[in-house]
Amino acid sequence: MSKQISWIKNSIIYNPYPQSFKDTNGDGIGDLKGIEEKLDYIKSLGCNIVWLNPIFESPFRDAGYDVTDFYRVAPRYGTNEDLRHLCAAAKERDMHIVLDLVAGHTSLECEWFQRSAEYEPNEYTDRYVWTKDVGDLGDGTFVNGYSDRNGSFMKNFYYCQPALNYGFANPQKDWQKSIDDPACVATQEALLDVMDYWTGYGVDGFRVDMAFSLVKGDPDQRVTMEVWKRMSRKFKEKHPDSLLISEWSYPERALACGFDLDFMIHFHMKPFTTLFRHEAGKNDRLDWVGPSYFRKAGEGDFSLFYEDFIDQINKTKELGYVSIPTGNHDLGRVSLERDTDDLKVIMTFLLTLPGIPLIYYGDEIGMRYLENIRSVEGGYRRTGSRSPMQWSAGKNFDFSTADTTYIPCDPSEDAPTVEAQLQDEDSLLNHVKRMVEIRKAHPALQEDGEFTVVSKTSYPAVYERSLGDEKIRVIINPSERVSCVEDVAVDEVYIAHNVAVDGTTATVGACSYMVYKTK
Repeated sequence: MSKQISWIKNSIIYNPYPQSFKDTNGDGIGDLKGIEEKLDYIKSLGCNIVWLNPIFESPFRDAGYDVTDFYRVAPRYGTNEDLRHLCAAAKERDMHIVLDLVAGHTSLECEWFQRSAEYEPNEYTDRYVWTKDVGDLGDGTFVNGYSDRNGSFMKNFYYCQPALNYGFANPQKDWQKSIDDPACVATQEALLDVMDYWTGYGVDGFRVDMAFSLVKGDPDQRVTMEVWKRMSRKFKEKHPDSLLISEWSYPERALACGFDLDFMIHFHMKPFTTLFRHEAGKNDRLDWVGPSYFRKAGEGDFSLFYEDFIDQINKTKELGYVSIPTGNHDLGRVSLERDTDDLKVIMTFLLTLPGIPLIYYGDEIGMRYLENIRSVEGGYRRTGSRSPMQWSAGKNFDFSTADTTYIPCDPSEDAPTVEAQLQDEDSLLNHVKRMVEIRKAHPALQEDGEFTVVSKTSYPAVYERSLGDEKIRVIINPSERVSCVEDVAVDEVYIAHNVAVDGTTATVGACSYMVYKTK
């Protein structure tokens, strides 16, 4: 459990998208050496955990989430030894490298699947989910006609991602295995072998893609939780200081089965969506539609976030941590339809929450979502959030010397850059750095501090972070309206914008925030 991992305390995660962060060999694609080159920049933000999206060998039909060989770094990113060197360089800086682990599926080209697709039975035959007849398409998520094997294979997401077999919660057909079937147990052991292998290279943990999806026919995910309890227990027995992060978005479930941290994002639970992407067309759930809280119009409802968030924090307090990220590779950037003032309010909010914050690369400078660009590697609309990092003005923003980058750069003349924002005291980047410094200086604002909503109004929102005798209050107003907050007892103001205090009354202007020690 993360409560037992000392190095996770006072941590902040940074997520550089490997192919878009820094290219050192001029092929237009980022690489591991580029990430190593920029470790000092990441550390300067106050981030000490670096989570990398998949870097394993792949045909890259889904940006590396279709793995061919779990034991080899994709040549475009470098070599296995480059990863070892990156891990060592991170440790020299008291930083930690976390790899993305695709647990539920592989690529079609993976040797495991190729063996599974053979006509003659072998040790891999049941390591993927297959029906027994090519005409049986199961529940419709199956693909037929792929090989001479008489059966259809289940896809886990895209057609090119055959589902590994961890079993079915309630097997109904003779081809549906239980989680205790030898083939399903062998799948678990294969995943543990992969984790053990890379831990030997100096990797400090894994973020597990679609962690909730392993066991099929498991709507409440209880049997999937049982499988993760087995695997996490075995992994932690060998690597007690390694971090396990889940893409589950249901902390109560994820942390109960051995994960140390869960990203609370855009599925299974509403809070993240209601903050940033509640409008129709901006989220993946048609039944989760309304005005986002962080909009100048001020029509959102803060309680849609904090009621579930507080509930999950309380239920997982002794188990691990929750992360509300700025974004990720699957989502439109948080900057979409927002300006710098909006983003400063958002960053103030995210960096004063309990749990472990995550900054998606480029969000710290307000990189823009590129709309209507051609899909790259199965990204489709997600491709607009994966454009090259903007380091400085000039060719390709100093991301690459290539004539053409793999994913196009932002064509805007006023595209934000790290270099320009470092020189601007009032920039978003410098605001993020100040907020991180404030967070790191005050235990009440860190992962274990209590979170209490003081005001039931949505605009402005007022909440308190406390730990021991330290009490810090945060006022945020994403709206354009001017409001007042009463009973403000200010001892010391750590940061404020557009807030005026007169006695015990604070006049809160548009797009404003204040973080202060309360008496």
